[in-house]
Amino acid sequence: MFNRAEIIHQNFQKKVASEKLPLPRIQRDLGALTPEDFIDLFETQVMSRLLDLRARELKKDNLCYYTIGSSGHEGNAAFAKAFRVSDMAFLHYRSGAFYIQRAKQKSGSTPLYDMLLSFMASKDDPISGGRHKVIGSKELYIPPQTSTISSHLPKAVGAALSIPKSQDLNHEGELPRDSVILCSFGDASANHSTAVGAINSASWVSYQNLRLPLVFFCEDNGIGISVKTPNDWIRQNFSTRPGIKYFECDGLNLIDVYHTCQQAEHYVRLRRKPAFIRMKTVRLMGHAGSDVESNYHSMNHIQETESNDPLLHSARLLMDHSILSSSDILDIYRNTEDRIKHVSNEVISKKPLQKIEDVAASITACTTCKPKPPVVSQEKRQALFEKEWPKLESPAHMAKLINWGLNDIMLQYPNTLVFGEDVAEKGGVYHVTDNLKKRFRSKRVFNSPLDEQTILGGAIGLAHNGFLPIPEIQFLAYVHNAEDQIRGEAATLAFFSKGQYTNPMVIRIAGLAYQKGFGGHFHNDNSIAVFRDIPGIHIAIPSNGADAVRMLRTCVREAHENGRVCVFIEPIALYMTRDLHEEGDKEWTKPYPAIEEESELGEISCHGKADIAIVTYGTGTYLSLQAQKVLKEKHKINTEVIDLKWISPFNSKLLFEKLEGKSHMLFVEECRKTGSFGEAVLSELLQEISRREKAGQKINLPKINDLLAAADCFIPLGPAATAGLPSRESIVESTIEMVKTK
Repeated sequence: MFNRAEIIHQNFQKKVASEKLPLPRIQRDLGALTPEDFIDLFETQVMSRLLDLRARELKKDNLCYYTIGSSGHEGNAAFAKAFRVSDMAFLHYRSGAFYIQRAKQKSGSTPLYDMLLSFMASKDDPISGGRHKVIGSKELYIPPQTSTISSHLPKAVGAALSIPKSQDLNHEGELPRDSVILCSFGDASANHSTAVGAINSASWVSYQNLRLPLVFFCEDNGIGISVKTPNDWIRQNFSTRPGIKYFECDGLNLIDVYHTCQQAEHYVRLRRKPAFIRMKTVRLMGHAGSDVESNYHSMNHIQETESNDPLLHSARLLMDHSILSSSDILDIYRNTEDRIKHVSNEVISKKPLQKIEDVAASITACTTCKPKPPVVSQEKRQALFEKEWPKLESPAHMAKLINWGLNDIMLQYPNTLVFGEDVAEKGGVYHVTDNLKKRFRSKRVFNSPLDEQTILGGAIGLAHNGFLPIPEIQFLAYVHNAEDQIRGEAATLAFFSKGQYTNPMVIRIAGLAYQKGFGGHFHNDNSIAVFRDIPGIHIAIPSNGADAVRMLRTCVREAHENGRVCVFIEPIALYMTRDLHEEGDKEWTKPYPAIEEESELGEISCHGKADIAIVTYGTGTYLSLQAQKVLKEKHKINTEVIDLKWISPFNSKLLFEKLEGKSHMLFVEECRKTGSFGEAVLSELLQEISRREKAGQKINLPKINDLLAAADCFIPLGPAATAGLPSRESIVESTIEMVKTK
């Protein structure tokens, strides 16, 4: 009684055989849609439906691992047919029919086989290698998505922005210059902040008469799992957005969907303006196989929805237009069922991933690596820097050195783009991007809306078209509004595509503690825990300007050559710092590194040589060097300050080599103690000591270790801003206390 999948399956055959089919909600002529086109679309709908049914059958035998299907949404086949294969598509998870229809347009494609491989988590799955059921294909211009809600919308905006930029900058990207970007999602997802922000950003761009060839395709089935969408909410919410052309179609009527999508296609491709299409449809068989719809819907409601099965409506239209008879329709349905069973039986024999090494192999995979561009000539650099050129020979503070570094990077890498809040005319809150817009123009250096999800998502989309984005997040705490764009989107793309897609980017973030004049957790945030557990990303935190330049160059090269996501955190407190020990000593200003100088990933710097080690990074290095002098001159204690610089990759082996023969180690951590990097380093050190003990090896690592970290408290405004943070004095005191322990 409650096996709705089987009931829907049987009802379709019975109603077609008896020709008791629902009446169309609207009347449309075939127009440009030929009978052969209509049959092709209907076959796609049938394929998508029967894949859903087969997935549920296989789930009973624990052979299938994903049952969120596309049933009710099969009208999106017409969406696919109205656009080109090369129109990159960021898809909703109910886009099975879209994928099949697009695959049909590409010779040699095997959509049924590929999707069944994905359902069964086979390592032969051509897109994810069995890591997740994703709808994706490099050849079909479909970046893989998992069960995303709406986190793919910001990157669709970025990809659309990349197309006119590639034309303006004569950039040879991945996408044709007359292509458009497609983005589908559900009505419930339209309420998510990522969707709201992305659609607002598209409107913001278009309102300024900037080109943005993008189609939002909202598949409105009226419900999100069990939460009803208010009647006409999508129309009322999105039909009057400035700069976005609104279209609406009946998802139960293939003819209407196709012609509406054709109109939108012509508008967007010609006008280079965004469009929003609402496809009103239904959802069949609940949210997923585990969803018991009768818990929140009456049986009358369920049966009424099932009576509006899109396949029944398509069958009615096929017969009304004298294209196919009822027996022809049943032949297509049953032959397709047999075909899918045959293919699935073959797929069953394919092996899934088993070992973690195989699963993790694609985290940093890259099949589209690029060579590093040549260093720009001295003459071109001199012409760029103009009056600033002689200053490059004089020591400068970190903010100025990073600024010079960005200039050289943008000159050497013509595919780089710098953008974020206030980065253009203003040059950033701390003037780190000063003069960049003047030198590289607004096509490469531009302001964004005040929306971190749009900034990071836009970077992902721009990278899809061969650009190397360098987005700026104004303050470290601001990234928390958009961290899923790094965690759930950028960092997972190589993983879910076996390296066929990557998200090269360098995310510059001003942050950490010790700022003067700022307070509160939004401007003086001292936690990097949000990044540290994301597999595959690089995290760099320089302590001085020269290292900052070298490390930034490394990050850009890694992004360009290997498609890596790099998080580059710049300690705000050290931006303008010139002096180290005394006012006017200028010991913290550094010369600008030679153009060929880079940092090695995982590189560690040591200052001094002693039996006692102070291990740190960022502002901790600056304070520890101050403490080092006090300890030596006032307390006759020699210390060695070890600057880790690279939080990821963390080279523990190299650190242990540096710690060989040391008696004591103090880890100085400007971030909050709980969840700090210092905790992780101490844990690894203890594990290494334990491993050597078990192996009977000589232990030559410090057994006396301590952690001096920031208090587990947010930072206030005013004189108490540094009260819970390590200081020169507290480092001195902690070192003295530690040395007392023999």
